Parts: sequence; C-alpha cells; structure tokens
Amino acid sequence: MAALTHLDAAGHAAMVDVGDKAVTVRVAVAAGEVRMAPATLAVLRAGTAPKGDVLAAARIAGIMAAKRTPELIPLCHALLLTHVGVDFVLDEGESRVQIEATVRCKGQTGVEMEALTAVSVAALTLYDMVKAIDKEMVIGAICLLEKRGGQSGEWRRGEGP
Repeated sequence: MAALTHLDAAGHAAMVDVGDKAVTVRVAVAAGEVRMAPATLAVLRAGTAPKGDVLAAARIAGIMAAKRTPELIPLCHALLLTHVGVDFVLDEGESRVQIEATVRCKGQTGVEMEALTAVSVAALTLYDMVKAIDKEMVIGAICLLEKRGGQSGEWRRGEGP
C-alpha cells in the first residue's frame, strides 16, 4: 500500500504540495445509484415529480458540487475544471437510477474527488426531490470507475493496480 501523502513527518494532517508535479490532462469517472420503488422510477421517467424536472436539477447539483469540492473535502486543491458531465440511466430491471460523472482538467493533481462528489450530490438531490413519494430509496455503490493522467497514469476499476 502507498504511503499516506496527507500526513506530515509528525503524523499531522497536511495539504500535499503538488508544485513540482507536471501539468497534465486529468480525467476521472465515478458512478453511483439510487434504488427506488418501481412507481417512483416511473414518475422520474414521465417527468411528473411534484418538484419538477428531477434529473435536470440533479445534473446541475452534481456539476455545481464538483466545482465546490475543495470547500467540502478537507485538504483538496482548488482546480480549474474544464469539463463536468453528469449522466443518468433509468434502469427498470433493477428499479434504480444509475449516475455517472466525468470530470476533466489540466492540472497538477487528479479530479477523482470532484467526480465522486458530483455523483454523491446528484444522488442526494435526486433523493431530496422525490422523498415525498418514496422515503425508502437507497443511495449506494458510489465508486471511482477510472482515472487518467498524472504520474500514476491510467487506472480502471477491475483491472488491478
């Protein structure tokens, strides 16, 4: 396992100095899901939720959250994001909404936390907008799918180190 880079020699929390790292294109893709009753998923598909266009609101919330990640996650660097995309798949077979976020920048550190934050806040927004009709929804399976750029190069879930 790699050494923890957010700790100084005395074991105190510290922001990583990325000043000597090369500026490269950094990309991260994260995913998650919100499981719900089939009737709730039907409301989303029909666009008839009482609070309006749930997926549009969740998409905007996810994009905004990615941009504000350094305000939410301690020791995260502020990055100039060049792209944030949040997409949804309504899966009737599993009665869930799958969420995927892709974040891109040119920088000295990765955008994994921004992608994970986008998915998390999109899921929370989706939940908030339909909780009046389904309080038993479950948010889960939030994970990094892939990352590209930087010294460690490419990584994809399931392909090992």
